[in-house]
Amino acid sequence: MKSHFWYTKNQRNGILFLIASIIGFQIFFYFINFEESVLIAVDQSKIESYQIQLDSLRKISKDKGFKLYPFNPNYISDYKGYQLGMKTKEIDRLLAHRKNSLFVNSAKEFQMITKVSDSLLKKIAPHFKFPDWVKKKNQQNKKKRIFNSQPKVNRIDISSTNINEATLKDLLSVNGVNEYLANRIIKYRSKLQGFSLPEQLFEVWDLDKEIGIKILETFSIIHKPIIVKTNINTASFKEILSNPYIDYNLCLKIFDYKDEVAELQSISEIKNIEGFPLEKYTRIVLYLHAE
Repeated sequence: MKSHFWYTKNQRNGILFLIASIIGFQIFFYFINFEESVLIAVDQSKIESYQIQLDSLRKISKDKGFKLYPFNPNYISDYKGYQLGMKTKEIDRLLAHRKNSLFVNSAKEFQMITKVSDSLLKKIAPHFKFPDWVKKKNQQNKKKRIFNSQPKVNRIDISSTNINEATLKDLLSVNGVNEYLANRIIKYRSKLQGFSLPEQLFEVWDLDKEIGIKILETFSIIHKPIIVKTNINTASFKEILSNPYIDYNLCLKIFDYKDEVAELQSISEIKNIEGFPLEKYTRIVLYLHAE
């Protein structure tokens, strides 16, 4: 009987070749480091180029920012609140308020419920969109607050007619000013280091123009505040940004301009900066000088 394990000469040669090939490949894979080969093959300059492109795209995306459209603040979701810059606790307070079938009908109520900061409220409140009946009701209430008679304080009881020294009680003597508004005025006055121009009073958020005029009929700038000005040529980015009238983008433009000219000979040179808000110049230079 013919054995099943009998091979021809060609078959034996084929088996030997297969075994030799397997051993050869094993040795090849053992001694060759493919990781180093891959790393050597990568063009480092291309990686840097791609990284620059990615950074540029990120910057464009950041500058473009989140565009706000009119919205009803009563229906802010977690994601919407995050986009607006609200903190988790602030969003939770609003959602808890709504869970009880309660609504906010004004920016003031929104802040009372959520406790968001003045700066954030000032940014998003202009985009609040309430139903027409709510707007009508708010307008009626506003008129009532303006013309509603309050207990008058005799001028003799006012501690000072200088708006930069007026106390909370002094401001409450003006018809139409409540404690909420008086505190806002004092807080903003502190931020400015004192009112240098009467017009700065109207920058107080939620201050009605008619009430502002009444305040200036009672109080005036008797002594201008002493403001320690910052040297624009030696100031840090943070110091320039602390100016109440300079935002981040304008601060960047100022430093780009400083890099071009090396040193400003006069503070008026900042008006040469492309896109500089000329209407804010007189206020900005209250805090800056060049030497």
